[in-house]
Amino acid sequence: MPKLPGISHAQVLRALSKLGFRVAREGKHTVLSNGQVRLTIPRHNPINPFTMAGIARDAGLTPEQFKELL
Repeated sequence: MPKLPGISHAQVLRALSKLGFRVAREGKHTVLSNGQVRLTIPRHNPINPFTMAGIARDAGLTPEQFKELL
């Protein structure tokens, strides 16, 4: 799986909101949900590339598809 760049927390939220994910809960991590899938996004800047690749995979995206959303 190709690495994604380190991305800020805000950029990830913007990209996933384009797919219909909405904030369900915020704290040290932000939990997003689209009604079927829940994603936990750490509030780090930048988010580790390996963690970001896992989040994209859990959202049902390839790294290339996620890069297009940015």
